[in-house]
Amino acid sequence: MAKQKTLPTDQSVQEYLNQLEDEQKKADSYELLKIMQEVTGQAAAMWGSSIIGFGRYHYRYDSGHEGFSFLTGFAPRKRQFSIYIMSGFSRYESLMEKLGNYKTGKSCLYVKRLSDVDPLVLRELIAESVAYMKMQYPDQG
Repeated sequence: MAKQKTLPTDQSVQEYLNQLEDEQKKADSYELLKIMQEVTGQAAAMWGSSIIGFGRYHYRYDSGHEGFSFLTGFAPRKRQFSIYIMSGFSRYESLMEKLGNYKTGKSCLYVKRLSDVDPLVLRELIAESVAYMKMQYPDQG
């Protein structure tokens, strides 16, 4: 069975964010940090070398593979932010219509800067996703 690759580390979130060279990316990162801490009520933790995660849940697939992951989080990548909406986007069509300028992957919301999206809609999207994940995965590991 494959080992889980992205795990929490002892790396400081503050030190990681402070080393960001792009001042706008740094400011947006601190704003995302604030939003996610308020929404989740959880402290931020580094997952791997570049993901900032909040909370965690335990999963087990029918295949027997299991592990844990963060409830929500983000990574300030060079070109754009990856904002992790772990429940996916299909149940949030009305919110997505109001969100702004973005792209999506399976569970990733990609935005170049926070000013590209409506912060209240983003907050609601994060809150609804976290609530769904807590309901689906009550074992918070």
